[in-house]
Amino acid sequence: IPSVDRPDPVAVLERQGRDRLTELLPIRYGRMSASPLAFLRGATAVMAADLAALPHTGLTVQLCGDAHLLNFGPYASPEGSRSLLFGLNDFDETFPGPFEWDVKRLAASVAVAARENGHNEAKAHRAAGEAVTAYRTAMRRLARMGELEVWYEGVDADSLPPLVRPRGHQRGGGSSLTRVRRRTSLQALDKLTEVVDGRRRIIHDPPLLEPAGAPDTAGLRKIFSDYRSTLSEERRILLDRYRFVDAARKVVGVGSVGLRCFIVLLAGRDADDLLFLQIKEARTAVLEEHLPHGPYVHPGRRVVVGQRLIQAESDIFLGWMSGPQGRAFYWRRLRDTKGVPDVAGMSPSDLRAYARLCGTTLARGHARSGDRIAIAAYLGGADTFDQAVADFALAYAARTTSDHATLCAAIAAGVVTAAPGE
Repeated sequence: IPSVDRPDPVAVLERQGRDRLTELLPIRYGRMSASPLAFLRGATAVMAADLAALPHTGLTVQLCGDAHLLNFGPYASPEGSRSLLFGLNDFDETFPGPFEWDVKRLAASVAVAARENGHNEAKAHRAAGEAVTAYRTAMRRLARMGELEVWYEGVDADSLPPLVRPRGHQRGGGSSLTRVRRRTSLQALDKLTEVVDGRRRIIHDPPLLEPAGAPDTAGLRKIFSDYRSTLSEERRILLDRYRFVDAARKVVGVGSVGLRCFIVLLAGRDADDLLFLQIKEARTAVLEEHLPHGPYVHPGRRVVVGQRLIQAESDIFLGWMSGPQGRAFYWRRLRDTKGVPDVAGMSPSDLRAYARLCGTTLARGHARSGDRIAIAAYLGGADTFDQAVADFALAYAARTTSDHATLCAAIAAGVVTAAPGE
């Protein structure tokens, strides 16, 4: 773990926030201060710098860039059956880089989660190691498969009900996957909208949800056609069947707080045929300052292409464009049947099983874009790599706990401001 001349983690976060919406940064710091795992989620730039200070293999894949265990989960396939798949679901930091950087971030997040759940160091080490073992064995299996077999390889979430319970879902309380299937953009209507004078509008819930003002709304309408042009022809035809209803600025995530993000409500055949899209600012990936230039100049296109490379099947509304002041954005469907694992409630055995699932899924994503045969050969048949990364994960979990304490101390000293209740 790098320690000499390591940047102060709070300074890294403050530098990252300079071009964000400053009024929202206290929400970000408040959310990150909740726990070491919450800090790890928001501290992608901190870990990117730490990884870049270490030797790496040079075996390049399309990285997720933020492959912590809460960025995996079930999501709906885009085809008509809307079957549930399991995979990565956050690609803001996707970028080509050494495969092991994603593996190390996943393993570290497993170790941090284990410690937060009260598991001892040996159990945390074992859980992190099993994520890596699953990655290695899956990659070796994928190395023996044909190109199309690898491309269509996926994980059916219907076979994984004990591991994909949504947050707050009580064990033994019914089908978690049924709840995930109901988590659609339309399910958000009651939470995010209200009917005023017979017309549906997005609610006002500042600072987390604020209707877009006239300048923002006009800008969103203007850039809609640019986004539309990045879709395939049949999807442009589908999108043209919808009309603009309303738009709002929305605060999302942990590390993303402060980025410009909007939701757009569209209506199709009638007032009950509604579609929510999300427009999110895309910035330079945190990995880019540590790696050679990537193939895409436009950050929104980087996110969209990276997601399409890594996911088995991706949102049909994924697209990108440039907005005011040349800022880059990407579009996607809002809350399209995505589940969140109940990591905080996992026993040691459940966490190990979930870690294995994430490791297997990560290998499949990497195999689509990198040289899976070379990676499999590097990993080998023994567990040497597994144990080395598990050792790293345990050490990095301790480092994350220390960094989290540093943030909390900076908040207490008034160096940075955190919103209460976050």
